[in-house]
Amino acid sequence: MQESYYELTIEVSSHISLFRDFLNDTVDVGFEEIENGFIVRNEESLETLSWGLEQFASALSKALSTIVECECTEKKLKNNDWVEVYQKSIQPIQIENFYIHPTWDAPSDTLINIEIDPALAFGTGHHPTTASSLRAIASFVKKDFKVLDVGCGSGILGVGAIKLGALVDACDTDPVSVENTLKNAELNSVEFHKVWEGSCSLTDEKYDVVVANIVADVLTFIAKDLKNALKKDGVLILSGILDKYENKVLRFYKDLKISKRIAQDEWVTLILQKDEGLA
Repeated sequence: MQESYYELTIEVSSHISLFRDFLNDTVDVGFEEIENGFIVRNEESLETLSWGLEQFASALSKALSTIVECECTEKKLKNNDWVEVYQKSIQPIQIENFYIHPTWDAPSDTLINIEIDPALAFGTGHHPTTASSLRAIASFVKKDFKVLDVGCGSGILGVGAIKLGALVDACDTDPVSVENTLKNAELNSVEFHKVWEGSCSLTDEKYDVVVANIVADVLTFIAKDLKNALKKDGVLILSGILDKYENKVLRFYKDLKISKRIAQDEWVTLILQKDEGLA
């Protein structure tokens, strides 16, 4: 073990989900999410990553015609085993009857265990969007339901649905997420029915529940595909929505009715169903 390690604190002014995606695609170690940002630790200097984040923020600012600020602060610290420090920062969490725990913690004796390797991909249950999606899954997914997890990420939502007895398909446009979903399924000794790289438009199946924990803009782009995947009486769970974009998203789902709304911090999860009166 080296005598020291580097800790990069990243603070962003907005669009935190886009920076999270950037880190998922860029860093090969796990990172910690904090309020308004992230912490990345490594035994090598993270100066290049800092530069890349600043360039990414600049590109976002130009693309979105708004100012997106990203402040990166690197410290060199004594290495008292930074891996142990990181592991201690990821604590088990209970969400409804689910108990989500990292690989190094013991499972629950009474709850439905979901074991996650936080280094694989975003989706440990601690973020409000993941937690709210799991709450919705706990309420609306029943045994033998057909479920589609769109933008599966770490696979935590699909794994939870499988453990409730559902037959689950999953897809993601990111090949790393597809790989991580399969790894976390193996970790939990469960099996997805189908997992593919690409969008939900690639399936002709109809599902009892479709869950999409992505970002507001993407939810508007794929609204037609998500609705096409629903059975007549199906349930659509939309998450990853900042409250300020809720009405924007809902404009693309006018033909559905809101069955439930889960708000946590600045995030909103919407549970929608087909409204026959609007059909």
